[in-house]
Amino acid sequence: MLSLIRSYISSQQYHPGFGGLFVNPFYFARRGLYEHISELAPKISGKILDVGCGQKPYQQLFNATSYTGLEIDTPDNRKNKKADFFYDGTLFPFADGEFDGVIMNEVFEHVFTPDSFLSEVNRVLKVEGTLFMTLPFVWDEHEQPFDFARYSSFGIRSLLERHEFTIIEQRKSMPDIRVIFQLINAYIFKVTVSQNKYLNMLLTLILMAPFNIIGEILAKVLPKNEDLYLDNIILAKKVAID
Repeated sequence: MLSLIRSYISSQQYHPGFGGLFVNPFYFARRGLYEHISELAPKISGKILDVGCGQKPYQQLFNATSYTGLEIDTPDNRKNKKADFFYDGTLFPFADGEFDGVIMNEVFEHVFTPDSFLSEVNRVLKVEGTLFMTLPFVWDEHEQPFDFARYSSFGIRSLLERHEFTIIEQRKSMPDIRVIFQLINAYIFKVTVSQNKYLNMLLTLILMAPFNIIGEILAKVLPKNEDLYLDNIILAKKVAID
């Protein structure tokens, strides 16, 4: 029984449903990402590269003939990430035009040299290949000290267009009162998190679940605010150069 509970709680971290309200301190952020990725994933197919793949939490949503995970080469990443390839943080270990699609989920804020990074993404994509990326707009510093930037919707669009990408679709995740309640829970999590995972679960249920529930209720009655949101969601194409 305990293993089933653990499995269910784990499933609610990146694919949160109703149960995620009670067990996920990042419910709104993760729920928004899952909804948008689920809707846009069918637009990407073929040979896919997941840059900064982590545990590949969204792999099953994509219709890929092959799905390759790439991570920075560190001892911790080799031990804990599900990457198929590791690299030095500069050049991707792949040929020009090797992939039909590139995915980057919550990765770009950790890139200190965005121009050279996007040049590599462009290089390994086929012409008319698809880039799908999510990146935070409103969020706390995380994975310190490797948290380098936040991008507005205008900033990320300009940067991608300079690197020969055409924006196909651009969305904002959770542009309503839920962004405030997510930040409250992020604060509570940071100041209460411990090494005891069972205590963390209990604190999430007692301290953070009420804010998840209140946020969901208020989001149904209060107006949206497109200027304040959690994440940018981008679908773009590599353009052909004449």
